[in-house]
Amino acid sequence: MKIDILTLFPDMFDIFSHSIIGRARDKGILSISTHNIRNFTLDKHNKTDDYPYGGGAGMVMTAQPVVDCIKSVKEGNNGKVIFLGPRGKTFNQDLAKQLAESEELIFLCGHYEGIDERIYKYIDMEISLGDFVLTGGEMACIPIVDSICRLVPSVLSSEESFIDESFYNGLLEYPQYTRPIQFEGENVPDVLLSGHHENVRKWRRKQSLKITKEKRPDLFEKINLTKEDKKLLSED
Repeated sequence: MKIDILTLFPDMFDIFSHSIIGRARDKGILSISTHNIRNFTLDKHNKTDDYPYGGGAGMVMTAQPVVDCIKSVKEGNNGKVIFLGPRGKTFNQDLAKQLAESEELIFLCGHYEGIDERIYKYIDMEISLGDFVLTGGEMACIPIVDSICRLVPSVLSSEESFIDESFYNGLLEYPQYTRPIQFEGENVPDVLLSGHHENVRKWRRKQSLKITKEKRPDLFEKINLTKEDKKLLSED
């Protein structure tokens, strides 16, 4: 997958040089490049923002440098231009899976009080991280790009690594344990030590259902329970 990020603060994305995403980039599975919008401004003082017409607090990102940056990046990337902004659809795992099927994507990070309205005609999709205010689009872009990239084939060590994770199938993940078997008087559940794969599967499914019902009833209401699910929930 090829990802280009348009931003005023490219150094913020150095995080993608580390851990799982960093290794995937080293292997050539992912290509993540940043483009400093400031490099495209024609303003002699290198400004990329100005006061809003009509008055009001704060500054607005000007159209020229943003549009020229988009046009330049589009020469080598045919993916959708995605703007991180408050008008967009709230990001979730389903949207992450949808975008992970793309070969190329372009992310535009807004800043200040927003962008000049005339930039929107160059934007294909707008995504919001949630109903709260961030310092800039970079703060939203990082977790969104990370969530998408880890679904790209071969980025994780195995498909199971993300299939069993919270939200992937609409459920929160089951409890996890590792060594030692006993810690501060608490033992690892016997079923996980049994070596009986079917019993382990049922236990994990039951725990995921119970945890989702307790912690996220809004998610639980959307689940189409199977006969087995209903049976597992009815058991003590």
